Amino acid sequence: MSGQVLSALFAIGLGGIVGVLLFVPFVAISYRRRGRLGFGRFVLWAGALVYFWAIWTYTLLPLPDPESIRCVGMITDPMSVVHDLQKAFTEPGDPLRHPALLQLVFNVLLFVPLGFFLRVLGGRGILTALAVGLGTSLFVEFTQLTGVWGLYPCAYRFFDVGDLLTNTTGAAIGALLALVVPASRRGMRVSPDAGAPRPVTRGRRALAMLCDGLAFGFVQFGGSIATQIWLQYGVGDRQAVLDGVVASFAGTALAAGAWLLLILATGRSVGDFAVQLRYDGSRLPVPLARALRWTGGIGGVGALPLLGGVFDAISSALILIAVILVFTTRLGRGLPGLLSGQELADARTEAAVASRP
Repeated sequence: MSGQVLSALFAIGLGGIVGVLLFVPFVAISYRRRGRLGFGRFVLWAGALVYFWAIWTYTLLPLPDPESIRCVGMITDPMSVVHDLQKAFTEPGDPLRHPALLQLVFNVLLFVPLGFFLRVLGGRGILTALAVGLGTSLFVEFTQLTGVWGLYPCAYRFFDVGDLLTNTTGAAIGALLALVVPASRRGMRVSPDAGAPRPVTRGRRALAMLCDGLAFGFVQFGGSIATQIWLQYGVGDRQAVLDGVVASFAGTALAAGAWLLLILATGRSVGDFAVQLRYDGSRLPVPLARALRWTGGIGGVGALPLLGGVFDAISSALILIAVILVFTTRLGRGLPGLLSGQELADARTEAAVASRP
C-alpha cells in the first residue's frame, strides 16, 4: 500500500472517529443556530474533519525508521519556488509531469480547502485565510524541522520557505473560491428563523434516536472504563477487570439511570434536546407518562440486559421494533409515544399538544 493511500485512510478513519464523538453536539448546535440539520452543511463539516487530519497525515506519514533517516537542512531562499518552475520548464521532458512542478501544485492544492472551509463554515475573510494558512504551514514546517518535535534526532524532511508561500497562496485561493457560495449560507451566525417551530417528521425523530443511541453508548462506555480503573487501582481486583462483567453492568446502569433522571425531570431525552422535540399531551399523570416514555426509549430498552439471561435478546428485539415503529407510527412517535400515550411536538412551540384518539 502506497504512503499516499495510507495517509488518506488514516485521515478518513480519524475524521470518522472524531465525527462520531462530535455528532450529538453538532446536531444540537445546528438546531439551535439554524433550526435544522442541513445535509449540505453536515457534509462540509464532515469534509473539514477529514481534511484537518489529512494535513497532518500527508505531511508526517509514513513515519520512517529512525535507523534509515537521512538528516536534511533548511531551504530559506524564498525564490526556491521560481527556481523549481524554471527547472520544470527548462529540463528535458514534459514539464507538467516534472516532480518539482507537481510538488508545487500539490502544496498549493493542499491548503485550498483550508481557505474554503474558513470562509464557508467560519465566515472569515481572505486576510484570516492568509494568517491561518501561514500559521498552519509554519507549524507543519517546524514539526518537520524539529524531527517531529524531538521524536527523531534531526529533520528528515526539508523546512522550505517556498512551502510557506505556496501553502498560504492555496489558503487564499480557497477563500476566493468560497465566494461562489451565497453569503447567506456562509458563516456561523444564527438564522433569523432558528427559533421558529418546524414540522415534526419521522426523519427528525430517527435523528433523535440516533443521537440517543450514540450518547447512551458514550456514557455507558465511560462508566465502564471508570469502573475498570477503580477495580484495577482502587480495589486491586485483577480478575474482575479481566472478566469485565462488573464494568459492563456499572456502565449500563449509569447510562440507564442518567436517562431516567433526565426524562423524569424534563420529559425529554438527550436526542429530544438535540433535535428540539418533546413528548406531550398524555392523559396519564406526568410522572407516570415520563416513566413510560423512558421505558420505551433507549434508557429502558438499554437497561434490560442488566436483568441478564433472555432479557439481552429481548432488548435487541425491542431496539429493532422501536426503529420500525418510528416509520410506522404517527409523526414517528414510536414505542415511547405508544407506551406513554404522548404525541411528538416541536419543543419550540409553547402550547401543549392535546392527545389524539
